Amino acid sequence: MQLKELLEAIEVINDREVDAVQIKEVSYHSQKVEQGHLFVCVKGYKTDGHKYLADAVKRGAVAAIVEDYQEDVNIPQYVVHNSRIALAKLGAHLYQYPSRKMNMIGITATNGKTTTSYMTNAILENEGHRTGLIGTVIVKNGDESIPAELTTPESLDLQHYLSDMVQNDVSHVTMEVSSAALELHRVEGVEYDIVSLNNMSREHMEMHGTFERYFEVKSSLIRNASENSFAVLNLDDPYSSSLVDKTKAKVISFGVESREGFIHCKNLDLTTGRGRFTVEILKPFEAHGLKFEPSEFDVELAVPGLHSVYNSMVAIIIGLLSGVSVSTIQKTLKEFTGVPRRFEFIYEEAIKVVDDHFANPGNINVTLQTLDFMDYENLHVVYAIRGQRGATINRENAEVIVDWAEKLGITELIATRSVSHTTPKDEVTDDEVRAFLDVMEKANIKVRLYNELPDAIEDSLSKASKGDLILLAGCQGMDYGAGIALESLNKENVEVK
Repeated sequence: MQLKELLEAIEVINDREVDAVQIKEVSYHSQKVEQGHLFVCVKGYKTDGHKYLADAVKRGAVAAIVEDYQEDVNIPQYVVHNSRIALAKLGAHLYQYPSRKMNMIGITATNGKTTTSYMTNAILENEGHRTGLIGTVIVKNGDESIPAELTTPESLDLQHYLSDMVQNDVSHVTMEVSSAALELHRVEGVEYDIVSLNNMSREHMEMHGTFERYFEVKSSLIRNASENSFAVLNLDDPYSSSLVDKTKAKVISFGVESREGFIHCKNLDLTTGRGRFTVEILKPFEAHGLKFEPSEFDVELAVPGLHSVYNSMVAIIIGLLSGVSVSTIQKTLKEFTGVPRRFEFIYEEAIKVVDDHFANPGNINVTLQTLDFMDYENLHVVYAIRGQRGATINRENAEVIVDWAEKLGITELIATRSVSHTTPKDEVTDDEVRAFLDVMEKANIKVRLYNELPDAIEDSLSKASKGDLILLAGCQGMDYGAGIALESLNKENVEVK
């Protein structure tokens, strides 16, 4: 593609005449530059792409996009206000706007993006569509998958993936849209058919600084949606519901508690941990020539948790908006077994063991609310303290546990630093332990603290009796918890009292 044509996608603020140069590819990583590339100098949190421009020139870059002109570099440089935005727009233009050629679904939330994306993909795939999936775990292109490096890929890589999906005859793409992707303009140039924001709670303060900024960034997916798209919003969440009149998109709202929206989840039964409910269409709506009149149908989930009910409501609505039959939706959700570590039942015999990533106050609140719906004898909580996230998040996590303690009968719990099961980037500090223990002490909740994860889990198993439930709760520090618990439970000498 000619450089002149490529630069039509962005605003260049220096008055340099555009050279007659053929561009073979766009790059933002100097080590990936080859002869004929346009190099974009991206300013990041840890490094600055301008430092590597000279190296990119040595490798064959014939032009550069910069925020700061480099006097000692002898190739054409085109100055922009924001090189990240420029990279995204250049990528979309280079790959001929692939998102316009498929049905694009963007899903964001503090909790549940991955599960909702997988549910949605399964529903669309079971209806016979050729699907793509971009998220925390994998990038799926039809029948092929590769491991994901970021929740939402860098903008140029994202456009490349989408272009490959177009070439592979993918018709529907479900994408997790992280707050980092929105903050860093990775999804600039992606045009969505359906967007959703399911819930909001305090998270990622290390990137956004304040919750207000986090919400502003997160909600931009909804606020910037076009009039040709649909927005699926949860009326039970105050942040999601506040966006109902803040978007040009056609809003399809729902609630489990609220009946004010288009769709309601009624007759919810969570006694076994796995939701059974009736989807009730309260108000008529249209989508792509399909008309939905007031009606209802039953749903049975294979995945446990109240959060799974909310996630499934989003996936159900996306399915309906995409023309998927009710029978396909019902069958898919009855068979969908979920994503690891999202309120996952790992053992269900004399006792039940649930593994949950327990990441932040919002996630913890929904997890403990689910337990309140369930039938069991005694609850044993094993909590892996969050490492390298600061005292504040551990204090807030502890406060949510305390809020539910009386209702769930929690008078003591087991905590662990998971010393041998975390990397340095997740190592628990003394301040983080102290913040958690201080909240528990003030609430008169006894904590048995272990340095090692296996010791903490063995403690819970030794005290569990028939009919009890053990909750393995925590993020990185509990990643190995399920394996450790199952190994112990499967030993011949371990018997539940």
